[in-house]
Amino acid sequence: MRTVDEWWVAARVRQAWRHAVAWALLGVALLAAAAGPGAYVPERVAAERAFLEAKPCRVDGREPARADCLRTIRGTVWSAGSARNGRTTVFRVELKPPVPAPADRPLDLDAHGDLSELIEPGDTVEVTTWRDVRVAVGHDGVRETLPGLPDEDAAVLVGLTLVCVWSAVLALLAAFGSARRARRLTAGRPVAPRVRFGVAKAVGVVAVPIGTAILAGRLWDTWAAVVMTVIVSALVAVPATITALNWDRDADPLAPSGTEHETDVEPSRAP
Repeated sequence: MRTVDEWWVAARVRQAWRHAVAWALLGVALLAAAAGPGAYVPERVAAERAFLEAKPCRVDGREPARADCLRTIRGTVWSAGSARNGRTTVFRVELKPPVPAPADRPLDLDAHGDLSELIEPGDTVEVTTWRDVRVAVGHDGVRETLPGLPDEDAAVLVGLTLVCVWSAVLALLAAFGSARRARRLTAGRPVAPRVRFGVAKAVGVVAVPIGTAILAGRLWDTWAAVVMTVIVSALVAVPATITALNWDRDADPLAPSGTEHETDVEPSRAP
């Protein structure tokens, strides 16, 4: 018959193994999710390279609509004014039809940009396009680059892939920790962590990569932000993991050299 303590230990062992399996499945699922955006990275990198190397189209306009050159479409402003794009206020410009695509769609410019003070209905503007992407809008020598350019897609997908991979690594580490906990419980050894998950671990695991990404994104371009996030995260994660494994390793309870174990038997007294 098992004692109450043995039943309690067995229940904790089963719970630890269930946690290990759950964390492992989550890690595998996150790795599979990382393969999704990661599969499109080469295609987006090729599109980014083609966009950055694009030259202005020929004046005669014989290139196809999706040619890898920068087209200039001139049009007359039909309406221009402030508008709402979600929660953001933009300066929306619409050109008088007929205008070839993609300039036939409304152009959302910076509400506080120079063009918002210059463009008025009836003005002529120049819309630079690449394939079916609006690149920039110009008027009277002033030019504004539009958001959502092809050179941003690859870095965004790489960032999503890194988030999934980073989360998968954390889940697999948690699976390893749960399995280790189950083995130590089975062997009757202590399992209490030296540093419980709290603010300290959360800052190192979550806040450091996110803070690095935000800071790098403000200081450099998108690709530099991705690279710096990977480097700083690795510099934090690798030493921290090695230190944690070494710190939590069982130390042999060796007595200091030159000391003797005391005995509970009192020395006999001489009569």
